[in-house]
Amino acid sequence: MIHNAQNILLVEDDISISEMVISYLSKEGYTLIHARDGEEALRLFSEHNLALVLLDLMLPHLNGMDFLKKIREQSRIPVLIISAKDSEVDKALGLGFGADDYIAKPFSLIELTARVKSAIRRATEYSESGGNALLQPNIVTVQDIIMDIDNIRISKRGAEIHLTAKEWSILKLLFTYPQKIFTKEQIYRSVWGDEYYGDENIINVHMSRLREKIEDNPSSPQYIKTVWGIGYKLGDFGS
Repeated sequence: MIHNAQNILLVEDDISISEMVISYLSKEGYTLIHARDGEEALRLFSEHNLALVLLDLMLPHLNGMDFLKKIREQSRIPVLIISAKDSEVDKALGLGFGADDYIAKPFSLIELTARVKSAIRRATEYSESGGNALLQPNIVTVQDIIMDIDNIRISKRGAEIHLTAKEWSILKLLFTYPQKIFTKEQIYRSVWGDEYYGDENIINVHMSRLREKIEDNPSSPQYIKTVWGIGYKLGDFGS
């Protein structure tokens, strides 16, 4: 089956929200495949070639968090959480379950469409061979971490680290400009390719998850340093 970059799996049991999202995104040229519970979502996920998953967390039969963990065992497809439960969103984004972005209910359909387009675009760039290396070196080494730009691989002391598209883009940004301090707005504009709405939580949880994967001690990070009141920068390891 040929990949269709316009297929989106919507996993949402609220009929009114589902109808609203399907109607709006269909007019934007996307094909919406709708699941009302987690078990149906898993079946549809295996049957279709998808560009993105829109996922509510509070679902019957199999909840959104369990669905997310199951699909992350086999795919890095971008997943955008649509949920009103902030604590659950934090878990989905920050504990390694692999969501890429979220939008809180109630949400603007214009903002939802912008997030969808951005996520699909970034995932496409991430998956293309060679990525956007351009002026970047093919191999970047920082202390014990080796980033292979062309093959989109990263390892630490010989062990491969599995990153999502967003995590890869954040780390590549920091590795490419090791002396630069990036504000959260700069990171969001660069990685998400979208306007920054001032929601710091989306950056915070991605940084937390990235630190869990690359740091020896995430509570005392050496690679990704917080510059209080400004943003983040790569750790200074000296010459």
